[in-house]
Amino acid sequence: MGKMYGELAMFSGRSNRPLAEKICKQLHVPLDEADIFDFPNENIFIQLKCSVRGQDTFIIQSLSSPVNRSIVELLIFLDALKRASAGRITAVIPFYAYGRSDKKDQPRIAITARLLADLISVAGATRYMTIDLHAGQIQGFFRIPGDEFSAFPILTDYLRQMNIPDAVVVSADLGFAKKARNFARKLDLPLAFVEKRRIGNDPTAQGLTVIGDVQGKHAILVDDEVDTAGTLVAAVGLLKKSGALNVYTVCTHATLSDPAVERLRDAPIEEFICTDTVPIPPEKRLPNMKILSVAPLMAETIARTHTGRSVGEYLKDA
Repeated sequence: MGKMYGELAMFSGRSNRPLAEKICKQLHVPLDEADIFDFPNENIFIQLKCSVRGQDTFIIQSLSSPVNRSIVELLIFLDALKRASAGRITAVIPFYAYGRSDKKDQPRIAITARLLADLISVAGATRYMTIDLHAGQIQGFFRIPGDEFSAFPILTDYLRQMNIPDAVVVSADLGFAKKARNFARKLDLPLAFVEKRRIGNDPTAQGLTVIGDVQGKHAILVDDEVDTAGTLVAAVGLLKKSGALNVYTVCTHATLSDPAVERLRDAPIEEFICTDTVPIPPEKRLPNMKILSVAPLMAETIARTHTGRSVGEYLKDA
């Protein structure tokens, strides 16, 4: 099938330009330029440096730290593309912030994940792409079409090459059980769970017990996001007390808010495996950290979207 829109135009915000450059390298296209800077009053200015009239435009922006600046910058970029008469505007969001605010589970709170989806649509996006949302229902918050895909094929391919003997996949919490089950099925490994309970709005969840057999096995602890690493480190400690040998931790989004690095540095983790959906600066990189790139996955989905080919067929085989 031929192209449905004009020429491909790729842009990046400031939150994860290294990933945008890798994606463009995979696509063999240039990363188009825009002036982006902050005024002294913290207002953000964006000006495109080329015409996008009628073109198929993609703006890559992880909603990572500083989160609120990254969000507003994306919204301004979308508005600039819309007012420049882009043919189609796809918001490529490797990491979607506020994913945990996906339901009203306490009185008088906002469903921020829905609000953010509305803002992205109103600002000018006609499609969206994202990776491993914290909750599947967030897809339904968008009023525009889009694709959510998973970094799990990249992570499982790496683990398969490691060929860890006597391994067991462990879900970091029961809410992640379905995704962890699919992860274990990909690796043809047994599955265990860490049961935990969150106390109020404390970001550190309290691990309680391990459900499943990890005695004398190498544990592969999986979750979608590691933020302050409190939950992860508690789970690692539980697994070691339950007789696990080496513990490998795996996540898609390594946001690593303070004091995550200090916690991870002191934890008995054999290898911390993550992706580059969120940029990890040098000061947060640890000797046992392995960062896998989602650029090939995102480049292929962008190419298929641009040419009107099925994304689902590719993701099914990934």
